[in-house]
Amino acid sequence: MGAGKSSVGRCLQSRTGLARFDVDEIISTKFHLSTPQFFSAYGEERFRDAETEALRGLPVDRPSIIVTGGGIVFRKENVDLLKRLGTVVWLDADEEILFQRATRKGDRPLLQTDNPRATFSELLRNRGPVYAKTADIRIDTSGMTHEEVADAILSKIDDLVLWKKWAPD
Repeated sequence: MGAGKSSVGRCLQSRTGLARFDVDEIISTKFHLSTPQFFSAYGEERFRDAETEALRGLPVDRPSIIVTGGGIVFRKENVDLLKRLGTVVWLDADEEILFQRATRKGDRPLLQTDNPRATFSELLRNRGPVYAKTADIRIDTSGMTHEEVADAILSKIDDLVLWKKWAPD
């Protein structure tokens, strides 16, 4: 939350010409509701079901950019689907920077609590180990523009592909 996934996804799409699938956008389009409206109407569990359904519908036979919400990795099926779809990139940043970015618009459903700061810290504390286990690549976006993050991702993916090509089996 607040790492710049959607904006960076658009930059990557522009640079590479690859199709971009934003899971939140897929859900919003299907249900004609924004993410906050969906959470309000159906709750988090149903949103997580919709995320899984959206991932299942993505093409596995062509390279693409897939943008997901931060909670998607808490279902093993989602992690398996993401791994099958390609390289998983974790966009990270300093906690304070992430919190400032995430609360800028005031529309994050999971932060609609009495103490959004404490809630955010707890989410980050719970999610960090799962992200670390799931991600193939980690990028610290602190102090970087979306374009710089896109550059870093493309460079790390090139490095990863090269390493896999030359690594002994």
